[in-house]
Amino acid sequence: MSSATRAPVKRVGHKGAGQLAPGNTVASFEAALAAGVDVIEFDVTRHRGRLVLAHSRLEARRHQVVPLAAGLAHLSDPRFAHVTFNVDLKRPGYELQTLDLLQAAGLTDRCLISSQFARSLDRVRRLDPGVRVGISVGGWISRRRHRWNRGLTQRLVVAVEAGRFDCLMAHHGLVDADLVTRMTACGAEVYAWTVDSQILIERLLLTGVAGITTNDPRLFGARLTA
Repeated sequence: MSSATRAPVKRVGHKGAGQLAPGNTVASFEAALAAGVDVIEFDVTRHRGRLVLAHSRLEARRHQVVPLAAGLAHLSDPRFAHVTFNVDLKRPGYELQTLDLLQAAGLTDRCLISSQFARSLDRVRRLDPGVRVGISVGGWISRRRHRWNRGLTQRLVVAVEAGRFDCLMAHHGLVDADLVTRMTACGAEVYAWTVDSQILIERLLLTGVAGITTNDPRLFGARLTA
């Protein structure tokens, strides 16, 4: 696909806009909205039996966190109507509860659910085949833990072609034009995370990624809006 016909790169705010306000909070969502993002990414974990917006259970223990239901209620406001959401499940086990809350908030159709745990996405697929899912692949240690350390690209191609994943959410160090070309050819979008450098954003724009995730959406400036 030529640059002339390629869809605009989506501006994704990590944890809302984690560098402009505490991440995974209403304030961060508001900062992301003000900065003009296309997608708001937020993390979901379980703490003391309830789902909350937090990157980890340790973070949930140490800080006051927003219940997922309250966060979704805020994002349901008409001011966010043009924004879509990347719901990142940090652990397996609460897929059904998450889907139920998304449905109750009326946001299911605007969500892409991602996780580094493939089995979590498999369960989302079984529970609601209509929801888009994206496998998140990180650095070397993470890839080894989740058994993506060998034959990564070909295995991802096979998984996408089998209908297991719709998107690849990849650490920016993994993303190059070849990876994006192969993923796109089999029908998957590629999102690069987490990019807090203007130079890296410029490099990634040349690869053809569908989206770039950053803690500071101001870095996009006019480059992605032209």
